[in-house]
Amino acid sequence: TQHTFSFGEYHDQRHMGFRTLRVINEDRVKPESGFGTHSHRDMEIVSYVLEGELGHEDSMGTGSVIRPGDVQRMSAGTGVTHSEWNHSKTEPVHFLQIWILPERRGITPSYEQKTLSPEETRNRLRLVASPDGRDGAVTIHQDAQIHVAHLDAGQTLTQAVAAGRHAWVQVARGAIDLNGTALAAGDGAAVSDERALAFRAQDAAEILVFDLG
Repeated sequence: TQHTFSFGEYHDQRHMGFRTLRVINEDRVKPESGFGTHSHRDMEIVSYVLEGELGHEDSMGTGSVIRPGDVQRMSAGTGVTHSEWNHSKTEPVHFLQIWILPERRGITPSYEQKTLSPEETRNRLRLVASPDGRDGAVTIHQDAQIHVAHLDAGQTLTQAVAAGRHAWVQVARGAIDLNGTALAAGDGAAVSDERALAFRAQDAAEILVFDLG
């Protein structure tokens, strides 16, 4: 696991999250291994698979498999247990685990999973999570939005940032320039006091863009 913010045994008071974004873990899971049953509460947890297939089971009775193109949201709320497992005998799983602080404590636990086609994210930012679940996004209980894009090499995009809003950009794969700053796979950037995000893909790239209050 690679941690963007403090998590588990990695602790750095300077990196405790950004706005309501608390965790981005980049996890690589070997075949026939994973995270056994464990508990969460009062957190919005989004899982985004880059490679492989991740099995999920939880105390709400949900059992699913998360694949590339899927976005999973679990609201831990008053408390939930779950496990994540790579059942493949040969193929690893590579995924991002994202935690966002909820707007309030004590939410009833719930689960949601949506599948995106490759065309929906190719060279465009596709909304995948939002407070109102519009446009087929999963619903998160916080004033935050997540967009995803797969960019061809040389492709450019621009995303407006509303006054008073902030952004976090996570590069999942490839390399980009963000407002003139070079970022490579695994890099993240906090953005404040900017009215637009200008992306240029140096290589074919996959990015996640968080719009935060």
